Amino acid sequence: MSQTLLKAWQGAKAALEAAGLVGPVIDARLLVEAAAEATRADIVGDPYRALTPEQEARLADYVARRIRREPVSHILGRKGFWKIMLSVTKDVLTPRPDTEVIVDHVLKAFPEAMAFNVLDLGVGSGAILLAILAERPAAKGLGVDVSEEALAVARENAANLGLGGRVALLRGDWTAGLSDDSFDLVVSNPPYIATDVIETLEPEVGVHEPRLALDGGLDGLDAYRILAPEILRVLKPGGTFAVEIGYDQKTAVEALFRAAGASGVTTLLDLANHDRVVTGVKNPLETRP
Repeated sequence: MSQTLLKAWQGAKAALEAAGLVGPVIDARLLVEAAAEATRADIVGDPYRALTPEQEARLADYVARRIRREPVSHILGRKGFWKIMLSVTKDVLTPRPDTEVIVDHVLKAFPEAMAFNVLDLGVGSGAILLAILAERPAAKGLGVDVSEEALAVARENAANLGLGGRVALLRGDWTAGLSDDSFDLVVSNPPYIATDVIETLEPEVGVHEPRLALDGGLDGLDAYRILAPEILRVLKPGGTFAVEIGYDQKTAVEALFRAAGASGVTTLLDLANHDRVVTGVKNPLETRP
């Protein structure tokens, strides 16, 4: 006898719970929706709709993969971020709600009609850059990443969102080759996890996320030591930066940006009240010799 949407959801939830996974209710719903080509409204409004044998087999595969701790975003190949939907692969960091703190801050600082150019260092899937451009139609952006595989994902996402005409994507080593005083805004979610901590992370992160996007060196601060002076170099006077940090890195990262000459350096909290984004500006009165 075929499973119904309701029974499929209940069965998937029970299997994920038995495996000790966090968030089984939402994960089960997302897997059922994808496997059965259904929506949340379908599960609520038409709970007794039967799955086809192909859909049942697909769901069983999805649940088995999730029990093996593969992230839902990798199973489905997509992840929502801010107000956009992004393609996601094993070659990019799965976008997280914590990172939306950067987007929220930027949108408050740059009015909707304002024309500005933004640089995203370590662009990955394009989450930060594309979320900003989707909300600011007069803005243009450049995304830089050392991974060609990540850039391919970002290109696909830009095209899917109709933003390809306002985005350039470049393979590069952070700001290498970029001119001084070039950008109104620089954003980044660099690798910031200490090398020896990566092995202790949940498998969804430590095993399935790209190590290149995680490993911040012995103390997690390697990227910031490079980025702080370089971000200040490529920012226009008066320009803004916003970089994601680990929950315990506020003091160190703020100090690096102050030492590089940043003004108004402060740290924003995420929804869990953890330190999450260091932001500031380049002194608008700064002149170069």
